[in-house]
Amino acid sequence: MQTLSEMTASQWSKAAAVALLLFALFQSFIMMGQTVGAYTERHNALDRIERRVSLDLGYLDVGNQTLNTPVNDAAVLRYLSRINGYLYEQDYPLYLNQIQHVSIDNQTAHEWSSTMLMKLQTAEQQIIIGLTMKPLYASLSLHPLAILAALIMAPILVGVKPRTRSKKAALKDIPPPPEPKLIIDLNTKSIGNGVDGRAILMQNKPFCFYTALVRYCIENPDANLPQNKDVPQELITLANRVFLRLIELGHTKRKKPDFNANLDKTLSEIRAALDETFEPFLAEKEKYYPPRAQGEGSRSKQHSFALPPITEEDIVVIGK
Repeated sequence: MQTLSEMTASQWSKAAAVALLLFALFQSFIMMGQTVGAYTERHNALDRIERRVSLDLGYLDVGNQTLNTPVNDAAVLRYLSRINGYLYEQDYPLYLNQIQHVSIDNQTAHEWSSTMLMKLQTAEQQIIIGLTMKPLYASLSLHPLAILAALIMAPILVGVKPRTRSKKAALKDIPPPPEPKLIIDLNTKSIGNGVDGRAILMQNKPFCFYTALVRYCIENPDANLPQNKDVPQELITLANRVFLRLIELGHTKRKKPDFNANLDKTLSEIRAALDETFEPFLAEKEKYYPPRAQGEGSRSKQHSFALPPITEEDIVVIGK
């Protein structure tokens, strides 16, 4: 689904057309409701006026056809003026403009073209009342909800998110999680994974031997280190250099260890430290893990403890 910022000109045109159609649809429903409401209001107003005029006729001099008495025009005009003032204050949708052929000149009556005659029957005669009513279409108006609903629905219907940025763009701003790698810290004589901040302390001999082993395997990716043979002199030299660096950093004043002696124990301590360091990252651990011997007896001595191929990018050495 696209975002607003990714829309083409044709998609904008489509969205505008959909918005107009939705607006017309919503406004039509609203106008239907407005028309029904105006009709109901007019009907109720007619009932109230009919009752009011019926009560007032007993006190209003509208003449008498049976007795052949004339209508008091002045009294009728005053009554029309008074009752229309009340209707105007109450915002009625109609006005009285005639009683028994006595008419009042009302400006609103000229503006509203809808008129009707209402007949009231008394015991002695029939009273004709003329009314000017507000047309039903005069109550129709544009409603802001129709516009708002159209603007909200149109982007959804054309497959556009009503947001300036997509989830994909937002994800680009989130930095990827750091990849675990071997951290060798000579300052603290520890190893870590570079992700969760753990630092596993090691003894002098396994720490120096493993640091040298990592360097040796980077420089010799095809190295074969059988466990039943002496450690190559190049690897011993690298381990001695690491030990001298530890002395410079103030970690130890002990005698230089024999890196050829007790190789099984040294490798076991290294693996234990790696197991703890890469506990959350088992797959990544294999890259830095001296392989264990497979099989029993003499066959277990034939395997190589050289690390799988690694590069400078796979490690970080601190304090070298």
